[in-house]
Amino acid sequence: MSFLLRVQLPDSPGTLGAVATALGTVGADILSVDVVERGGGVAIDDLVVELPSGRLPDALITAAESIEGVEVDAVRPYAGILDTHRELELVEEIAAQPKSGLDLLAEGVPKIIRAGWAVVVEHRESGTRRLASSSAAPENPFTDLPWLPLERATVLDGEEDWIPETWKELGTELAATPLGKPGKALLVARPGGPNFRAAEVARLAHFAGIVAVVLDG
Repeated sequence: MSFLLRVQLPDSPGTLGAVATALGTVGADILSVDVVERGGGVAIDDLVVELPSGRLPDALITAAESIEGVEVDAVRPYAGILDTHRELELVEEIAAQPKSGLDLLAEGVPKIIRAGWAVVVEHRESGTRRLASSSAAPENPFTDLPWLPLERATVLDGEEDWIPETWKELGTELAATPLGKPGKALLVARPGGPNFRAAEVARLAHFAGIVAVVLDG
């Protein structure tokens, strides 16, 4: 089974290699590594690792944190290896099929930023409506979104009153960004975490801005 392991580690030569070696001692195989954020002598990395059946994910935490200065932010099941650098490919796909652009965006974004699901919503005087959803998005109606209209990309508070109880129970982390205009937004979720880092929110905003231009807002 594959897991997404988010770790904080000293940004120094050899540390990631030491983590890889430690994970190897519990039978974990690293499938991919993505640098999420770096600064102040600390790096935030996402590791997709495969663990033999019968091994508990707690073993990953114990192994990684056996290296001095390493802290595990989150570990969660992860379905397959996803390419975190297919923004251009997705933009080209949306440009080729603009009538299906929002659907392609909602389905493709979770694969780029390692999220569980995404929806595109729009706020009008008549109310809020869902314009597009990824296949894993919940069925909940998106009618009460007090954070719309949205001026800039942001992390949303997962304990706000508008959040459905089922999302809260899952510990769902949320981020949103305007899509061409403040009344239209892309909402992205990670049930069970990890939380969205500033660099990830900036990446989401940049990508949404490009897509909005392609779709003419």
